Amino acid sequence: MVVAISWSGYFNNLLVHIFDIHLPGWLLIDPDTATNAYRESVAALTNAAGITDVDKLASYRYAVDAYEQAPTWLGYKIFFNFPALCIVLLVTWLSYIGIKESKQSANAMVLFKIGVIIFVIIAGAFFVDTNNWQPFLPNGFEGVLKGVSAVFYAYIGFDAISTTAEECKDPKRDMPRGMIYSLLICTVLYILITLVLTGMERYDRFEGVNDPLAFVFEKRAPWIEKIVSVSAIIATTSVLLVFQIGQSRIWMSMSRDGLLPKKFQQVHPRYQTPGFATIVTGFFIGIGAMLIRSGLVTDLTSIGTLFAFVLVSAGVMFLPKIKPEPGKFLLPYINGKWIVPLLYAGLIYLFQDRVGESLNQLISGQWDALSLVQYLFLICLGIGLYLSVQTFLRNYSLIPILGVLSCMYLMIEIPAISWVWFLGWMAGGLGIYFLYGYRHSRLAE
Repeated sequence: MVVAISWSGYFNNLLVHIFDIHLPGWLLIDPDTATNAYRESVAALTNAAGITDVDKLASYRYAVDAYEQAPTWLGYKIFFNFPALCIVLLVTWLSYIGIKESKQSANAMVLFKIGVIIFVIIAGAFFVDTNNWQPFLPNGFEGVLKGVSAVFYAYIGFDAISTTAEECKDPKRDMPRGMIYSLLICTVLYILITLVLTGMERYDRFEGVNDPLAFVFEKRAPWIEKIVSVSAIIATTSVLLVFQIGQSRIWMSMSRDGLLPKKFQQVHPRYQTPGFATIVTGFFIGIGAMLIRSGLVTDLTSIGTLFAFVLVSAGVMFLPKIKPEPGKFLLPYINGKWIVPLLYAGLIYLFQDRVGESLNQLISGQWDALSLVQYLFLICLGIGLYLSVQTFLRNYSLIPILGVLSCMYLMIEIPAISWVWFLGWMAGGLGIYFLYGYRHSRLAE
């Protein structure tokens, strides 16, 4: 959903700056964002004379005009993200007609976007002002971790590689290589592009910007902005394609295990794809991309991804430490007996102020003063202490323990409202499990 929303931003930028086509504002945004922007803009424009930033003033006026010009139905203003819906429908169709066509399309798009990213890094380097990096960590290390939590959904892309195991010629060789190589390449490119963007513009200028790559070149080199808009559309389309393929196959696998109705494992007789699962995936993504606020979707996707990684990492700890059968995967064992307790002690030292404040409020009985995030932080510390002791006593493997602790900590950096939505969504999932999956699971036999 969040990628489709981002795609919509770049697509609209392309329509405006290349084709001079201006879609109505109510076709480009979700209802919640439109309402909040309208209220903020009205409040700001009451003192328009005090606004010195011309671009900001124009954005306020645009938000007001878009809201007031939106059609009304049953007393409610109509807003939905039409381009986001269109791209979801297109990607759903492409995923539906076959993995061969999807793979060829994705490969071509990935090669193109990597070339453009490298071009942007090189071109943007000439506009970098190192003063924009002062201070280098404006929100401290804690701010960095909050940023990581917000964009952690990107790791679904690497995770989605594992869902295409059935399409691999040699999964034992191809899967680990594909995941590790893509992680290394993307990490290097991500660091470089972030340095260039924050060097071209101060970090606080990116607030509310849906097309940052185009934004930084808008006034410096408009011709590059056009290239970026085109490439961003292609890039995000390939990401949507990977997610779409991955999600439908996850549901297909769950259905084979009996956790979802058999309809989800149905393979199309002609296209040999999980047709029903693909259509259901496209339906939910399309509705969400049209109507849900981008920031909320981002946080929900990240918290869900982190929780899934916590479960997977914890499960890996209990895999038998034996040589696997041919074709099976094996995670290297590294004894965490001393390393994990030392890392935990380092974490306590790094966040000693936060730990002290939370513990003092807890000990002094000021429980009402503790926020949800503080409660989650204390729970995280308790689980970390328990795992550190157990690792010391039982010689647990280092990699899965680090996976549990790091993902669990990143979860608490996500805003509290997203936790409420997450717990509600989790309750719905558990409801499906206990009403259907528990009885029909292959393990029930």
